[in-house]
Amino acid sequence: MPSPVHAVCPTCLAVNRVDPDRLAQGPVCGKCHGALLEPKPVTLTGRSFDTFLAKSGLPVLVDFWAPWCAPCRAMAPAFEQAAAALFPSVLLAKLDTQEELEIADRMRIQGVPTMILFRGGRELARTSGARSASDLAAWTRSHLS
Repeated sequence: MPSPVHAVCPTCLAVNRVDPDRLAQGPVCGKCHGALLEPKPVTLTGRSFDTFLAKSGLPVLVDFWAPWCAPCRAMAPAFEQAAAALFPSVLLAKLDTQEELEIADRMRIQGVPTMILFRGGRELARTSGARSASDLAAWTRSHLS
């Protein structure tokens, strides 16, 4: 039997152990009973960013974006589609660099949109510029194999 995967609750930030076979079945948080994993991006903040990266047992693809950025807004539907395509093996998340300047500086974000793929809290790869859903999914899978 495979080892449980750690999943961070996007509502209360509790770390939950989930059987890998149940990841796609809508697991809920043992603490707040909110949805743990959904086929859509999670919104990260300064409070949740480090916890998601460090504690998630799944790879995390973060879209660093800004509300004033036209390519970011244009790519938002593609990022949603990529979240569904990569579910449940990769968690997709978004971080507003205008609201979270400290994190954007720490991650050395020089332009938006920038996507960074993390596993175990460590950066695996990054790319900048708007991409299609299929391109995002293929790029992500290529760095996880």
